[in-house]
Amino acid sequence: MTTTAVEFDPFSEVFFDDPYDVYRRLRDEAPVYFNEGYGFYALSRFADVMAGHKDWGGLSSAHGLDLWMMSKDPEIIRSYRSIITMDPPEHERFRALVSRVFTPRAIKAVEPMAREVIRLYISGIEDRDEFDAVEEFSAPFPVEVISRMLGVPAEDRQQIRHWLDLGLHREPGRMDPTPEGEQAMMESGMYFYNLVTEKRSRRDDDMLSRLTQVTVDRGDGTQTGLDDQEIAGFATLLGGAGAETVTKLVGNAFVLFAEHPDQWRKVCGHAGVIPRAVEEVLRFWAPSQIQGRFSVEELEFEGGTIPPGYPVLLLTGAATRDPRAYDRPDEFDVERAPRVAAIGLGHGVHSCLGAALARMESRIALEEMALRWPHFEVDESGLRRVHMANVAGYSHVPVRVT
Repeated sequence: MTTTAVEFDPFSEVFFDDPYDVYRRLRDEAPVYFNEGYGFYALSRFADVMAGHKDWGGLSSAHGLDLWMMSKDPEIIRSYRSIITMDPPEHERFRALVSRVFTPRAIKAVEPMAREVIRLYISGIEDRDEFDAVEEFSAPFPVEVISRMLGVPAEDRQQIRHWLDLGLHREPGRMDPTPEGEQAMMESGMYFYNLVTEKRSRRDDDMLSRLTQVTVDRGDGTQTGLDDQEIAGFATLLGGAGAETVTKLVGNAFVLFAEHPDQWRKVCGHAGVIPRAVEEVLRFWAPSQIQGRFSVEELEFEGGTIPPGYPVLLLTGAATRDPRAYDRPDEFDVERAPRVAAIGLGHGVHSCLGAALARMESRIALEEMALRWPHFEVDESGLRRVHMANVAGYSHVPVRVT
């Protein structure tokens, strides 16, 4: 009797459609997995993924966050000058410049604006019997919220997510973007660069304008202002992350609650359940499935050793369904009590800067959904998943109100 070795390809149809059987086998059979074709290691158990997030010294972010970026010359990645590709102490100095915008107090202050935006988009579909929950709701509202905070003009806000979708798209078997995707990333970067130059002269009351006026410790005893490229890097990162995570989380919520109507009844019957429901959607179908790192020293794990000089994928999507960390991990339960650290939005020094904003927007979205649609179905034949690097979710979720 023979067994087939487990194979994990993050650019395969299997991964795009449903990676959870592969994740189970990785955790059980190859917790320190090596893919010869792409030349990467992957960690899938909760404890190992947590350790990877904490070990910024052994697992560097400076080579990029996906396999395509990590295949490039590190000097090219450093030229992007984005905090998401910085290690401490430089990372801390730059992150501190924007972290105050995402404190609990700051997020509470923007909640009325976020609710206004969510209600604006929901008003266009609430009287209809059928609509696409992603195209018409969960895709447009998150980018509107973060773009208002950044100071992006109203007419340009939705274009940001279209650029992002093209840049993240991957064809099966290819780790690099399409030519259209590379063009979209260039256009997005140039757009924000030009917007920052305008903000320097106008100094509006928004995040980008304020960033033109701050100084940063360069680590050599000097304090200088941020240049336009550095601020554009902030804008690209915040605009992309602010748009993508909540879009996928809310789209996933529609599908999960249609499949588990008993859980949706709990949400509709008691608003106090909603924050835990957000965490459970985030755990069960993590929008950010993978975080890339690069090994700079030999690393020991229970399942094996990772040598220096290799891309390492932290599989959040596998870790959040690990029975070693969660009771009944494959059951969707909105009343699940938190027993371990939430890692669906990252952990450690590179935990999601806008995690509080994402949770707040998702909570409001579920609150407004529960008020309007206590009964709905999803047309599974019309579901369409995205094919993206590191990200999972739906591009189309057709809903029928019952």
